[in-house]
Amino acid sequence: MTGSLPKFRLVAQAVAHPDSPSRRSAVHRALALAGALAFCAGVGALPGLDAPKAFARGPDSLADLASDVSDTVVNISATQTIEEKRPGNAPQLEPGTPFDDLFEEFFRRHQKEDGDRPSPRPHERRSNSLGSGFVIDPSGIVITNNHVIADANEVTVIFTDGQKLKAEVLGKDAKVDVAVLRVKPDKPLKAAKFGDSEKMRVGDWVVAVGNPFGLGGTVTGGIISARNRNIESGPYDNYFQTDAAINKGNSGGPLFNMAGEVIGINTAILSPSGGSIGIGFATPAATVVPVIEQLQKFGETRRGWLGVRIQNVDDSIAESLNLGAVRGALVAGTDDKGPAKAAGLQTGDVIIKFDGVEIKESRDLPKIVASAPVGKDVDVIVLRQGKEITKSIKLGRLEDNEKPAKAAVKRGEPGKSPTAGSVEKALGMEFSSLTDDLRQKFSIKNSVGAGVVVTNVDPNSAAADKHIQPGDVIMEINQEPIKEPADIAKKLQALKSGGKKSALLLVANGQGEVRFVALALL
Repeated sequence: MTGSLPKFRLVAQAVAHPDSPSRRSAVHRALALAGALAFCAGVGALPGLDAPKAFARGPDSLADLASDVSDTVVNISATQTIEEKRPGNAPQLEPGTPFDDLFEEFFRRHQKEDGDRPSPRPHERRSNSLGSGFVIDPSGIVITNNHVIADANEVTVIFTDGQKLKAEVLGKDAKVDVAVLRVKPDKPLKAAKFGDSEKMRVGDWVVAVGNPFGLGGTVTGGIISARNRNIESGPYDNYFQTDAAINKGNSGGPLFNMAGEVIGINTAILSPSGGSIGIGFATPAATVVPVIEQLQKFGETRRGWLGVRIQNVDDSIAESLNLGAVRGALVAGTDDKGPAKAAGLQTGDVIIKFDGVEIKESRDLPKIVASAPVGKDVDVIVLRQGKEITKSIKLGRLEDNEKPAKAAVKRGEPGKSPTAGSVEKALGMEFSSLTDDLRQKFSIKNSVGAGVVVTNVDPNSAAADKHIQPGDVIMEINQEPIKEPADIAKKLQALKSGGKKSALLLVANGQGEVRFVALALL
């Protein structure tokens, strides 16, 4: 500040002697300086000078909001009882000592010799975890993250007044990481309300309340830093990113808007140390509310199921399929018993609209399908060979233990091998006919039918960058079947002659799982 003192003296001198020309000049300079300072402060101190929105201040205080919502936020204590493998009367040694195996064998024999005695109870230890949650119903419905209580034998909800109540788990869902608990209070609880998370914009102010590091109720403020973040934690990732401090123990706590409504559940942080570095993630209310309703009603989720395996559409794939722009979800396979196959969807179709909703990228589709009611008839618009086709599909139910859909591939005839052809080289790969010897060498199942096998991949090629490896089978190029190595050269030459910049390969691994790979034509 010392560097600014002469300027402030200049202001004082000018005001004291306004008649001198030099003084008038000084006044003008001083007023200009004062105006600039007021402008930068965003206070508009001088007449006619308005502070721009870019310098608008945040809320004067979060105290009223914090006071209104704090009683709806709770601490969650989850206890898990773990049985030790070592017998209860065995001495407890530090892991990794050279006597571990010796003592294990000694006490095992001792127990056999004393067979008439009851075996000692195995040693048990209790593991505790702390998290956060919030009340959504005065009768005692509490929400938290699934990972806070996932394997707990006992869950306790601790309120701001110190009251502790045992909780019953009504339902939980690992895919969106949410759990619904129920407690039985003596009197109605103060409950939080969900807000419209779809209205939240980047830059909107938010408040996180929770139990960081087990310290108890803590309030932090910040803004929505980004929307629709995918941190690859599950199939329905759609997180808010916030710089409101979120730390270990905040999991399951609410993220409030300035109206005191819950617009997200604090779920994860990005941090090398476990402490806040200004990158926290919250699951939007729009994502969790339908799941919470299902868990309350059924004790489980009931998601719609289409029965397709999909992948992203990138620039190369879009060019290969004449999509015009990157959009949609590319069908890489259909489940044999799924609704999509029964309705006529095929590998290579690009889903661009589902039940009236445009599919901009592949990860949009699972979220939209999952939120649709089981048994609903929906129209699905796909692009096939450059033409739009509409299919009506009755949605099935996605089971929790369901594996990703495998592509339907015709089974080859056992014992018959294609006629051996010459080895071809193209796109940084070497190809050979799919013989019985190569099936055995690369452990390729019989379910992988017609195609040519990749026998070598140049590690510096685009094919290697796309994770094609020896033992993969090229089944199609630009949705036309490939039966022999010579077919590849002919097809690639035809694509070049047609002005194509890339080739779209349908690639199967040894287990029969297929995907599309676009490679630039050299």
